[in-house]
Amino acid sequence: MTNQTTRNGTFAPMLALLGRDLRLSLASGGDSAMVVVFFVLAAILFPFGVGPESAVLTRIGSGVIWVTALLAVLLSVERLFLADYEDGSLELLALTPLPMEFLVLAKVAAHWLTTGLPLLVATPILGLLYHLPPAAFGPMILALMLGTPTLSLVGAIGSALTLGSRRGGVLLSLLVLPLYVPVLIFGTAVVDAAISGSGETAKTPIMILAALLLASLALAPWATAAAVRQALE
Repeated sequence: MTNQTTRNGTFAPMLALLGRDLRLSLASGGDSAMVVVFFVLAAILFPFGVGPESAVLTRIGSGVIWVTALLAVLLSVERLFLADYEDGSLELLALTPLPMEFLVLAKVAAHWLTTGLPLLVATPILGLLYHLPPAAFGPMILALMLGTPTLSLVGAIGSALTLGSRRGGVLLSLLVLPLYVPVLIFGTAVVDAAISGSGETAKTPIMILAALLLASLALAPWATAAAVRQALE
């Protein structure tokens, strides 16, 4: 009974914070829309540079989609804690009984729902643009479903570490981009294996992406919470 009460006392405030962040994001609307527009426009520009040959577009398609998705997440993750930090809401949230780690998870979940999920919806359109075969669409969506939450979790660490910095955006990029490289490599490998028709080969990078997500879920909230506490001191 005590454990159930403790869980309810943890998850109810966490869900309330998640709902609050979703409402604020939907009320503003501009940030999420800007991320999706950036993702689509950046991916559309590549065919103008490399030419309309379908073979070339198919070969580079997975890499372009992943790089633009990575940059789109990086574009939005800077403001994960910044607005609450600037108006003092983050200090008030830190004083609540909700553990900081669960606060971080709630904010990351809201970020993914308003950023990563729209990217997943827009991805099939870009797949058609790059002449990706139908067999590659399922693995590509699965890889993005595993990879984009990892990008949000890792980005949350950088966002917390750069709170209060004068050039937080530049510093965030330097901190986070090297950590994004494994997700980029294995996410692209999934799509490339699906295009080549090697389903067994695609299983390995998918499992690695899942492992990266689990590791991020285990470690990122604690590291982010510690960085947030340091920024509030």
